[in-house]
Order: sequence, then structure tokens, then C-alpha cells
Amino acid sequence: MMKYSTSPTPTNYPRSTSPLPAPANYQPTTASAAVKRYKYLRRLFQFNQMDFEFAAWQMVYLFVSPQKVFRNFNYRKHTKSQFARDDPAFLVLLSVWLFLSSVCFALAMGLTLGQTALFVLYVVFVDFIGSGLIMSTVLWYVSNKYLRVDIESPDVEWGYAFDVHINAMFPPLSLLHCFQILLFNKLLVHGGFLSCLVSNTFWLASFIYYIYITFLGYSNLPMMKNARVFLFPLPILCLFYLGTLMASWNLSHMLMDFYHYRVL
Repeated sequence: MMKYSTSPTPTNYPRSTSPLPAPANYQPTTASAAVKRYKYLRRLFQFNQMDFEFAAWQMVYLFVSPQKVFRNFNYRKHTKSQFARDDPAFLVLLSVWLFLSSVCFALAMGLTLGQTALFVLYVVFVDFIGSGLIMSTVLWYVSNKYLRVDIESPDVEWGYAFDVHINAMFPPLSLLHCFQILLFNKLLVHGGFLSCLVSNTFWLASFIYYIYITFLGYSNLPMMKNARVFLFPLPILCLFYLGTLMASWNLSHMLMDFYHYRVL
């Protein structure tokens, strides 16, 4: 029988008018980063110990109300002395989702069996895991170096930085690797302004999701200041979006060409 963790369900959250509850009375961290990492990696192979139901709930709410997901991180800090997840169920589900969506993406591009296998390996291990490790490390370093309230405040956990990244990646992956495929052969594969508009709007929504969820993740931490800097790219992003439309630069076509070039 599957064992579920004690993570709160959606009905357990306190009512609040603010986007995220004010953190207070956190338990001090007792385990080292190495111990936390060991426990997390060990649980990657203990599927009966993972709370897949709650991980699926988090995925849904990352689309409709990402603030609620980060309230659970505050709850975990109160009860387990860490912000980062100790249950790899979300990572496992996201990896499965990425694998399936990548296969669908490869079929839509008309790749052969060998090219599909190579494409999936690239997407999972380079685009997702590799870039995720780099981005998490960069944001972890920047937040600890420049955005902490003071040097005496606790460090941002690298595991939490990674959690924020994979949270922020789920909506873009779903939009670009799954929902966009439904329109690929009917609309996006053809040229014209409508194809460019729909394609680039998918990309704009994906980047907005990533930036906003990243902002929520770091603004949730009590040791952080000026987390609004994560929102600064939004005006530039909107201007870039308008520029791609005026130039008829279809970003999805560019992605398809890049993927074809990489597996050929």
C-alpha cells in the first residue's frame, strides 16, 4: 500500500488576504546539506514512500494558483526544519511528464525511432537536468550573495533553489511541449502572421510563468530582500515579444529547426 506523507491538502491552508503568509517561528535547521541530499536521493527509488497525489495537486496549482504551492514550503520549514522538498515525487512525476511530452513532440516533428531516442535523451539530460542544475546554482549564488537581508541570516538552501526552478519549469514545459503540439500540425507548422502570433504567445506565457513563479519562490523566504528584481525582465520580455511579431519571427519554427539540427 502506498504511504503518503503528512503534507497538507488544499483545505489545510489558513485563509489570508496576502499572496504568501508571513513566516515566523521557523525551526532551526538541524541536518547538514549532505545529509539532506543523501536522504532525498535515497528516496528516489522508494516509490511506495512518495506522495504522488500531493505532487499532482502541486502541478495543478502551479498553473492556477502558484502561491498555494509555496505556502506548503513554509509549512515544511515549520515542521521539518527545511524549505526544500524531502519527497522526490514531484521530480519523478515531472520527469515522466517530460519524457512523454518529448516523445509526442518528436512524433509531431516526424523523427525516426533513433532520432526520437536521441531527442528524448537531449531534452531530459541536457535541457532539463543540465540547464536546471546550472540555473538553480546561479540563482542560489546570486540570492545568497546579493539578496539576503544580512550576512548573519541563514543561507538559501540549494535544494530549495532547485525546487523553485522545477516548479517554475512545469508550466512552460506543459505549454511548449504538450499544449502547443495540439496546434502544431494544424497551425504552427504553417507560416503567416496567425501562426507567429499563436506560437510566440505560447512562448510569452511560458516565460511569464517561469519569472513569476521564481519571484514567488524567493519572495517566500524570510531571509530575502528585494525579491522584486526577479520581475525586472518582464517589460523587456514584452518588448521582445512585440518585436518578434513585427519581424514575423516564429519562435516555434526556430525551436523545431534547432531540434532537427541537434538530432541529425
